[in-house]
Amino acid sequence: MAENLIIDGQTKAERYATLLPQAFALIDGENDLIAAMANTAAAIHHTFGWLWTGFYLVKNDELVLGPFQGPIACTRIRKGKGVCGSAWQQATTLVVPDVDAFPGHIACSSLSRSEIVVPLLDQAGTVRAVLDVDSIELASFDDSDRAALEQICARFSRLFG
Repeated sequence: MAENLIIDGQTKAERYATLLPQAFALIDGENDLIAAMANTAAAIHHTFGWLWTGFYLVKNDELVLGPFQGPIACTRIRKGKGVCGSAWQQATTLVVPDVDAFPGHIACSSLSRSEIVVPLLDQAGTVRAVLDVDSIELASFDDSDRAALEQICARFSRLFG
């Protein structure tokens, strides 16, 4: 089935208002985790045009690269390392306005200036993956991104068997 993404609105709030129902439909209408992640990453990425948008999955005590949009990325990240590993370890969303100021930041791309990482939890509350979004601009992400991306990530919980 072909999917169409509607991108509408000039402001971030307007774009999220259009994106959220589409992202929910992509996730809720799919039973395969990787397929849902792939389309969700593409929808987020193309709605905002950020540098990198994708998922890392928890596998054997490390994060392993999953579906993404953007340039080639780090393949594996240890727990507690960088923004992704720290969000996983803390089981909380991290918004980093300046990645150069984040202790231990892993520079998968020298173009990345700011980042948001949102954990995906299973129904028992265990972190099973993270959504990572990078921007070429400083301070690209705020509480509106946190709230919207957390809503999107929460929809994945039923897909973690």
